[in-house]
Amino acid sequence: MTQENAVKKRIFSFDLDMTLLDHATWEIPASAMETLEHLRKDSVIVIASGRNMDHEMSSMYRDMIKPDAVIHMNGTKVVAEGNVLYEHLMDKERLERLLAYADENGISIGIGTGGYDYYIHPEGVVRMDELRWGVSERNFRDGWELMELPVRTLVYIGGPDRAKELEAHFPEFKFPMFSGKMGADVVEKEASKAEGLLRICQHYGISMKHTVAFGDSMNDYEVVQEAGTGIAMGNAVEELKMVADYVTDDINRDGVWKACRHFGWI
Repeated sequence: MTQENAVKKRIFSFDLDMTLLDHATWEIPASAMETLEHLRKDSVIVIASGRNMDHEMSSMYRDMIKPDAVIHMNGTKVVAEGNVLYEHLMDKERLERLLAYADENGISIGIGTGGYDYYIHPEGVVRMDELRWGVSERNFRDGWELMELPVRTLVYIGGPDRAKELEAHFPEFKFPMFSGKMGADVVEKEASKAEGLLRICQHYGISMKHTVAFGDSMNDYEVVQEAGTGIAMGNAVEELKMVADYVTDDINRDGVWKACRHFGWI
């Protein structure tokens, strides 16, 4: 452990979307950026996202935040200071059964990687894009090509009802809904941001009780529940607020900054 790491008191884990990144503006509030600069003086800063934070659509935010460590894709890849601590690929037999069910039942499932969007039933993705942004400009490829690619997690596009249907048919997966209820991550049961945070704790030699986790969606449920202090954003789903130690204000009302002021961390 370096001398710099030895003086770190805590680990702060932040979800990206609608925790640090406001989807109304596609910007990180200035108060959140200021908070991060205060915290990094004596704490480890972690991004814990359902995204692949190395993807071209996400790396700009990673570079802006300058985290010490990243929990990618709900804990299926964990990196600290450029070193890969853990990496897991989705079981191919599970993946094949999931894609087949989606194909047969008109469900949009896939992921974007390498400049392409590989989706079963991409028309559902197009509808969501047009609803959110008025246009869909993705470069779609056949979702079945995912069988030949390294897949860690997937994305389901649709409402809660079909997510529950998928959960019923595939108990080996989790389908935590996004806070906007327009889709969900698709993650093997064994993976979570909490497991990723535990690996980062082990790397830095910092106890889990000295961790703080911020989130807003159901893929933050385990990490908010298991961190030393779990904080739900004001705009978080109600299920997350119920297990959080503290509920702060909305992302667009300086929620991150207010929580850190409340606990005296800044």
